[in-house]
Amino acid sequence: MCSLHVFGDMITISCTEMPRERLITHGGDRVSTVELLAVILGTGMRGRNAVAVAEHIIHSVGGVARLAQTAPRELVALPGIGLARAARIVASFQLGRRAMEENAQSAPPIASSEDIYHRVRSRLSGLAQEVFVVLALDARNVVTDAIEVARGSLTHVEVHPREVFRPLIRQAAAAAVVAHNHPSGDPTPSDDDVALTLRLRAAGEIIGIPIIDHLVVGEGRYISLASELS
Repeated sequence: MCSLHVFGDMITISCTEMPRERLITHGGDRVSTVELLAVILGTGMRGRNAVAVAEHIIHSVGGVARLAQTAPRELVALPGIGLARAARIVASFQLGRRAMEENAQSAPPIASSEDIYHRVRSRLSGLAQEVFVVLALDARNVVTDAIEVARGSLTHVEVHPREVFRPLIRQAAAAAVVAHNHPSGDPTPSDDDVALTLRLRAAGEIIGIPIIDHLVVGEGRYISLASELS
């Protein structure tokens, strides 16, 4: 989307990438959930663009996880969604589920911190802010899902145990590993990293979903807090 700005005799044009262009240029990890839904919707409605419609839909159903479980007939009842858009949304989630099922069937189990690193390296490397992810594991230690829990600043990310365990409980995960990056490139765990790991371990013991490891990812290297705290 472009806009024209006039300052005296000078005319400038500034352009803002639309969600579809952002997705193509930066990849899915750099596009928000609302923007991804806007891409699926394609267009907006009278008085609202696609992003505004997507934001309203996600808010109305109570989040993207609820949206994934919403029946087509319920989607059609929401403003801005007809039969065609409801079908696209349902098809998108169904493809995601089938992709995860295929990955779960073919992926090797997590057997070491190095295995975890290889799973999260591309997702956490080169970012300008700290990002915290949780990997859900089944009874064979195979990753069934990877969820971004929080995104913070250059030096800090705020993580609440409830946000870590909510998707794990929903998926009936047998165990989990967590990881986050240090944009500085130095993976040395901070005191906050250690404290969070201990909190997550304690919560996991109560809930019945153990946190096997917490990786801090730096530039081309990582540190396993399971090893550091053993």
